[in-house]
Amino acid sequence: MPVVRDLRVLLRLPDFRRLLAVRLLSQGADGVYQVALAAYVVFSPEKQTSAAAIASAMAVLLLPYSLIGPFAGVFLDRWRRRQVFLYGNLLRSLLAAATALLMSDDVPDALFYVSALCVTAVNRFVLSGLSAALPRVVDSDRLVMANSVSPTAGTLAATAGGGLALAVRLVVSDSNAAVVLLGAVLYLSAALMSLSMAPDLLGPERTATPPRLRTALAGTARDLLAGIRHLAAPARRDAAWALASMTLMRFCYGALLVMLLMLCRYALSPGPDDGLRLLGLALGLSGAGFFAAAVVTPWAAGRLGPGRWIAVCAGSAAVLEPALGLPFATPPLMAASFVLGLTTQGAKIATDTVVQSSVDDGFRGRIFSVYDVLFNVAFVGAAAVAALMLPPDGRSTVLVVLVAGLYGAVALAMARFAHR
Repeated sequence: MPVVRDLRVLLRLPDFRRLLAVRLLSQGADGVYQVALAAYVVFSPEKQTSAAAIASAMAVLLLPYSLIGPFAGVFLDRWRRRQVFLYGNLLRSLLAAATALLMSDDVPDALFYVSALCVTAVNRFVLSGLSAALPRVVDSDRLVMANSVSPTAGTLAATAGGGLALAVRLVVSDSNAAVVLLGAVLYLSAALMSLSMAPDLLGPERTATPPRLRTALAGTARDLLAGIRHLAAPARRDAAWALASMTLMRFCYGALLVMLLMLCRYALSPGPDDGLRLLGLALGLSGAGFFAAAVVTPWAAGRLGPGRWIAVCAGSAAVLEPALGLPFATPPLMAASFVLGLTTQGAKIATDTVVQSSVDDGFRGRIFSVYDVLFNVAFVGAAAVAALMLPPDGRSTVLVVLVAGLYGAVALAMARFAHR
């Protein structure tokens, strides 16, 4: 496989190996922590979970990416990146341990969410720093390869961390706090691994005095607004339509995920542990759909064009989502998890392609920052809407029909735009 071959080439570089190890440990810990948080909020036997609690948890996990992400680079150009990995992971290890203590005691939910919010906020700096540090450990000829392999390996590590968390929670220890402590150990391991690199190895260069912090933050905000204006120009209309379509599809996926969480917790399983197993199966099938999309989309988008492929993905979801979702039974819902994983990721890959090919190179980074904000805000907004609509057991015909209507609207709009 090309990815395996590329990874073998890059692993010959010792500094890349060390940076990759920091990424794998850090993102593996993220996977553990996020699954533990979901299990505590949704599947704790002592808690009567509501859709509002799920929406709050999603906001904790995703809003820091949206609010902090575009401005993380301002700070990373001032701080030594090796130190960001060291102190950032040490801080997350301490905060995760504090979260475990809060899980063990009867504390107000607000205090628990503040602790979890701090952990995920620091994560934005670590992930941005890992990307910014790559050019310091590979040469320019291998940089594209490293940018492809490294994030993919990190995503696999996060998935493996989530699987490890489920295994520990269901097999080893019936305690969400114990799973969070496992995440704290992995964060600590990532911090210690960063010590294997010299403090100045990963930059940034001190060739000039950086602008004042207030000036840099204001400049970043102006750059984002300039990116939005660039996207609104008639010449980039295809990118704007693709982004709008992907935002709506992300909204649909988020609303259905909240419904699935409630169904797994109450309607489809006799107890919390059974619901957690069922959720693990659904997420695994959704991940298989993501993988299938990566295989199918290059061929399909090449034959149809990215815009038409987005329309096909949205149209397929519009038809299959109510057909598989309205029975509110386990087998069709598991099939729906695969279908929605395939259609959502297929549309995202096509959208990425449209944005990369339509947007000027000087604006591409800013547009993708806007894309990241839209992606996460849509997901959190979907959770909030679902919280208002879902009954206690998660069965909502109205939500299923509403989401199908949104998918259908995206399909029609993209089909008409692609035809024009």
